[in-house]
Amino acid sequence: MKKLSLLLLAATLLATTTNAQFFEKGTNVISAGVGLGGHFGSFSYGSQTPAISLQYEKGMWDIGGPGVISLGGYAGIKGYKYSGSSGSYHYNEKWNYTVIGVRSAYHYNGINNEKFDVYGGLMLSYNILSYKFTDNSGGSSTYRGGSYGSTLGFTAYAGGRYLFIEQLGAFAELGYGVSYLTLGLAYKF
Repeated sequence: MKKLSLLLLAATLLATTTNAQFFEKGTNVISAGVGLGGHFGSFSYGSQTPAISLQYEKGMWDIGGPGVISLGGYAGIKGYKYSGSSGSYHYNEKWNYTVIGVRSAYHYNGINNEKFDVYGGLMLSYNILSYKFTDNSGGSSTYRGGSYGSTLGFTAYAGGRYLFIEQLGAFAELGYGVSYLTLGLAYKF
């Protein structure tokens, strides 16, 4: 009976304490990441650079339940390169994507841990494509934006952040869009 009373007292104290959360209304986070994979080009040949991104989020709306909705921005780059030849003819192709987006996420606050943030969201972006072709016969062409592949993009993602120290931590995101997996550092202020 004494153990049960202590257990009930401990549960009551835990239930009545204020939950400190990583992400609340007014929280700001800047993240820099490196992404692997992605659907741009979907080339099975050649080489590609990892996606490099910079993100900003601000907690905007406390929705009354265990969560906060954020709004923010995204800027990133990613490139692909292919070289080919036939006899003495050689050519190079390069695709460079610049991605500018607006993103929003739901940050789940049901976890009582001020160092951990779990979220999922959507991003609407404009994906700017620059394509360049060169060959050893002196041929060269460059296309920027316009009708050659620049388009609106839509990304869904889920991720988590963990603070190592009070304001600095790491993050990981899975999603479809700029990259399939993004890893990086996050700064909370």
